[in-house]
Amino acid sequence: MTSKITESAIETFAIELLEKQGYRYIYGSAIAPDSETPKRLSFEDVLLLDKLKNAVARINPTIPTEVRVDAVKQIEQLASPELIANNEAFHRMLTEGIKVNYQKDGNNRGDKAYKQRELRFAIKH
Repeated sequence: MTSKITESAIETFAIELLEKQGYRYIYGSAIAPDSETPKRLSFEDVLLLDKLKNAVARINPTIPTEVRVDAVKQIEQLASPELIANNEAFHRMLTEGIKVNYQKDGNNRGDKAYKQRELRFAIKH
């Protein structure tokens, strides 16, 4: 008899994989608005903005602050009525980068914010 794949099994598998890569798992109730260590103002807050902003700044110190702010805003403004479309767009941002424009040495630069000189989002603890 084969067992069914459940959402819980997939979640546990994903958590274990990420922990093996050095990520720290924090159960949702530990960061809930009504917890002792809240990381969000309400349950509707999907992004942990302080963590995201700090990670973006730490990983991309050479990109101007206003460009990093713009990149974070692009993530915040994913607004498709379709959840799957938002998930796909966010995945593209993580894997392909976020398009940003800024001036460097007096020249306009169109770049993708992601790797090395680009903006990256990996948050490890």
